[in-house]
Amino acid sequence: SSSGPPRSNQVPETPARETAQLPHLTPQGSAHMVSISDKANTVRTAIAVGRVIFSNQSPLSLIRANALKKGDVMAVARIAGIMAAKKCPEIVPLCHPVMISHVSVNLQLLEAKAGAEDVQNSEAGTEESGRGAGAKDVGESCGGVEVEVKVSCTGATGVEMEALTAVMSATLTVYDMCKAVDKGMRIEGVRVVLKEGGRSGTWKE
Repeated sequence: SSSGPPRSNQVPETPARETAQLPHLTPQGSAHMVSISDKANTVRTAIAVGRVIFSNQSPLSLIRANALKKGDVMAVARIAGIMAAKKCPEIVPLCHPVMISHVSVNLQLLEAKAGAEDVQNSEAGTEESGRGAGAKDVGESCGGVEVEVKVSCTGATGVEMEALTAVMSATLTVYDMCKAVDKGMRIEGVRVVLKEGGRSGTWKE
């Protein structure tokens, strides 16, 4: 017979994890604007990015030549992004109005990859069966527009939503101004890549 204390069949209790909660919901589940009254005013910055991918080569060449009927795509999209950052609380219902101190909207043309015409031609006739297996390659081959927005403020809440709203407005403006010559554009990759300031400090993708 073995000696020693009897073994227990009980499984040790695992410490309960703190349940994540959505701050914009009350305990009753109703949406409300979060109070930021107890937060300190600090310098806060957010950078967001996104891009428009073309499905044929017409938009890229027309933007370079400034020959689109609606005008200068890059300039109009830049102004649209700045305006949208300032209008964010009117678009996103539970956003706090913040005193933005700086908005920069940078747009850069993405070069078409070599052989774009060959890829595009190889996809001709796929309309009957949808976009076709190589449709993604067509878009990536034909270039696009990359958008980066930086927003800063001194306040009690961050400016991630302002940066994201600006990116969406700028990319939608590119889409609007180019849709006459490209029905297959895609807006993709919209996200925050940097957030600075506040209690949580710096976060970077």
